[in-house]
Amino acid sequence: MADKQLLMLLYVAAGVLLAILSIPLIRRKIPPNGLYGFRVPKTMDNPELWYLVNQYSAKRMFWTAIAFVCVAVVLYLLPGVGAELYAMVCLGVFMLGLTITVVQSVNYLRSL
Repeated sequence: MADKQLLMLLYVAAGVLLAILSIPLIRRKIPPNGLYGFRVPKTMDNPELWYLVNQYSAKRMFWTAIAFVCVAVVLYLLPGVGAELYAMVCLGVFMLGLTITVVQSVNYLRSL
């Protein structure tokens, strides 16, 4: 049971951190940089594209983070869900959200 509790704390903390890191990008407060944001050559070379694409991507990442936190808490509270299943489902939800975010963001960049 302690393993599942530790996983829940880590997943919730990671989700909250990801949501918090998304907010400045959504608000267009982070200029092009080498550390964080949707960093591809097109966005790094064009500040206008940087802000558009990062705002778009960060909104999706914010909701991925919220979904991740919700799944982590709800699954933790469900009886009969062991630590291994818990870890697999939580990480699956996160990976699905991340994949959708990246694909939608790349498509958005291509449409500009």
